[in-house]
Amino acid sequence: MSEKAPAQVKIGHYILGDTLGVGTFGKVKIATHQLTSHKVAVKILNRQKIKSLDVVGKIRREIQNLKLFRHPHIIKLYQVMSTPTDIFMVMEYVSGGELFEYIVKNGKLKVSEARRFFQQIISGVDYCHRHMIVHRDLKPENLLLDSNLNVKIADFGLSNMMQDGEFLRTSCGSPNYAAPEVISGKLYAGPEVDIWSAGVILYALLCGTLPFDDEHVPTLFRKIKSGIFAIPDYLSKDVVSLLTHMLQVDPLKRSSIKDIREHPWFKIDLPDYLFPSPNDQDATIIDVDVVQEVCSKFGVEENDVHRALLSGDPMDQLAIAYNLIMDNNRRGEDAGQEVTDFYLASSPPGDQFLLASSPMRAHPERMPEAKNLSHTLEAVAERGRQPTPSKKAKWHLGIRSQSKPQDIMHEVFRAMKSLDYEWKVINPYHVRVRRKNLITSNRLVGN
Repeated sequence: MSEKAPAQVKIGHYILGDTLGVGTFGKVKIATHQLTSHKVAVKILNRQKIKSLDVVGKIRREIQNLKLFRHPHIIKLYQVMSTPTDIFMVMEYVSGGELFEYIVKNGKLKVSEARRFFQQIISGVDYCHRHMIVHRDLKPENLLLDSNLNVKIADFGLSNMMQDGEFLRTSCGSPNYAAPEVISGKLYAGPEVDIWSAGVILYALLCGTLPFDDEHVPTLFRKIKSGIFAIPDYLSKDVVSLLTHMLQVDPLKRSSIKDIREHPWFKIDLPDYLFPSPNDQDATIIDVDVVQEVCSKFGVEENDVHRALLSGDPMDQLAIAYNLIMDNNRRGEDAGQEVTDFYLASSPPGDQFLLASSPMRAHPERMPEAKNLSHTLEAVAERGRQPTPSKKAKWHLGIRSQSKPQDIMHEVFRAMKSLDYEWKVINPYHVRVRRKNLITSNRLVGN
């Protein structure tokens, strides 16, 4: 008698397959969507481990942020399901491995290839910052590559929301990629620490090594705080100037995303889709062919699919199937062709749709209004226990009083610099500030 085939393990509409990797909280398996036959990655998180390691907040943040993101170079989260023992995050399947593995295998990359990766990374980081999210753990291990060698930023477990007038202090991320202010326990606004990490990544892409490295962590931290790193002779002056501005120890002098985007080295062969004009039409066009495919597979009417997409319900199976098909259609395009409408191949679409069958699609870069997503982790705590409502901070003027004086002034100087003010510190309690009047060219002075 022939041996029986192993029983298929199903979670919702997904048939689980081989294990792709094992982590601290669980494992990641490849899975197949039963009705569309498309591949996804399922992150299986063990509830008990999550509770024992006290990372409920970390997982909740990752889910909340990923559900909102719609960007071609950020990993997509399609659905979250749960059982009494596990949480299942159904995510985009990225088959090309980590950027870290790619660098280890290939060593320092060609300048054109390094620039292409870097442009995609900065596009994704810019998207996060504009939507008030700081990643805080950018490194090649958290940058995945798809089959066409396009970057996908992943692992938002250490990410956090940025709020006006509030600053972060948590020291997190990987030491080699952490900014000086992070390892020093100082206050930081958020974007500047991602810029530092991106600078370290750019150096690794171009040189195949790290700018700051040492097995002895205290020595590593001293190197990072010094900001001194080796500059190989083969690097051009343009890219050296970009690196040195991104790896400035003083966050006030460090490049911003705007500075990077305007840098001559960065702008070479820069695809238009990475930084769309804010005047681009904010609309999502439904692909009629994909709608008909969903109708065929699920046995429903077109109006049912339209209602599912317009509802904005991320758990709706018709909407999930639609997005799976859209994603896989994008992956089927030629590897050398820039996919300029990537933003459509993403998480559940926004509120407005224009029905059309034309292959030309408007750029819908838009993040839907944040919703309460705590129900996706409703059983992480004890069953029956009501989740603690998040306490909304009251409006306040300026910087929180518990901040250290030197940190407060650091952020005050940052704000003045961004507003083109000049200043002179008379003493710790007296700063003289001036700004040029653009009409009269006179200097307006204040104390």
